[in-house]
Amino acid sequence: MPRSKSKNETRRAPRVKLAGTILALVQLENGRQIRARLHQLSFTGGLLHLEKPVDEGIKAEVIFHVGSSTIRSKAAMSFPMWATQGCLQPFEFTDLGEKDRAKLDADLQALLNSPTALAHYEVQPQDQADDQADDQASEAAASSTE
Repeated sequence: MPRSKSKNETRRAPRVKLAGTILALVQLENGRQIRARLHQLSFTGGLLHLEKPVDEGIKAEVIFHVGSSTIRSKAAMSFPMWATQGCLQPFEFTDLGEKDRAKLDADLQALLNSPTALAHYEVQPQDQADDQADDQASEAAASSTE
């Protein structure tokens, strides 16, 4: 019988919707620097709002400050999406150390758990619905095996 994925293996990293409230700097391998705003962030990557897109697959260094953490990590850019003004460029951290990842995760959790921060930062509603559906499916599976 195939092994089903555990809840932790299928759950996506919690994402905080920042709506451009945090500034970021993207430094390309050729030394060119691009100013950006963080649209969404998780401890695995995020979504940058840029004036002009960066090619998919480009390696860059992303630098920003959130909570008590200053993050400076290499990242791989994914396929950009056009927005009303500029574009939204997804990225994935490629060398974020465990210590920095843990600090970033703690800062993101603090934003998610702070009532005052929720006025500016929020979990995407779809993620909450996915989490609730996962919880209900897990509970149903557990009760059917009892």
